[in-house]
Amino acid sequence: MSILIVAAHPDDEVLGCGGMASFLAAKGLKIYSCILAGKAEARRHRPNIPELMNNINSSKEIIGFSDVFLGEFPNIQFNTVPHLPMVQFIEEVIQKTKAEYIFTHHPGDLNNDHVHTSLACQAASRLFQRKPLDFRLRGLYYMEILSATDWAFPGGTNQFIPDSFFEIGQQYLQQKIDALAAYEGIMRKYPHPRSIEALTGLAAYRGGQAGMHYAEAFQTAVQTMLPSSFYGGLNV
Repeated sequence: MSILIVAAHPDDEVLGCGGMASFLAAKGLKIYSCILAGKAEARRHRPNIPELMNNINSSKEIIGFSDVFLGEFPNIQFNTVPHLPMVQFIEEVIQKTKAEYIFTHHPGDLNNDHVHTSLACQAASRLFQRKPLDFRLRGLYYMEILSATDWAFPGGTNQFIPDSFFEIGQQYLQQKIDALAAYEGIMRKYPHPRSIEALTGLAAYRGGQAGMHYAEAFQTAVQTMLPSSFYGGLNV
């Protein structure tokens, strides 16, 4: 069994699933990330490309990802990219990793790249029904990204409503914070949502919702089975 996190930008994979990913990687599961805007060219204060690649690799080692797949889609311009190439890129990664569980952005995020990532990932996840494969989709989940999911304006019908929670505890919360700090220029001072205080507060709040000691929350898009190898995580 393998798990794939499909994210728009470098650091999204950590913000959304860093605690869960590090926990499961420590248990020996294969965890992969797919970052569509691998170079994040439009990002303010972005380090040069070699330094960014070092940031990505450092974060990968802290989390314990088996591999990271980088796309070259234009940062903050996913709305200009034809839908099919993005879907096909994600499908290729699904086939390479044989991912049975996929985590991606919520389609109601404020960030437009996140929205298009989610839509492309939803389409790619149907690969199992379009093509004979020796594995199949068991779960598709939406993750929440501080400074994107939480910044979505209220009043819409497509808002993040968590229904699944994964306990990460102090150890894996710290690994998440360390992995995020490996990205130069990403962390901010409180009260910015990408601060240590906000990350810790969200984990405490989500844990309190589910009776857990720090947790990450997800919204289910598709769920067919939760195996015992999730070690008690993703409790509904």
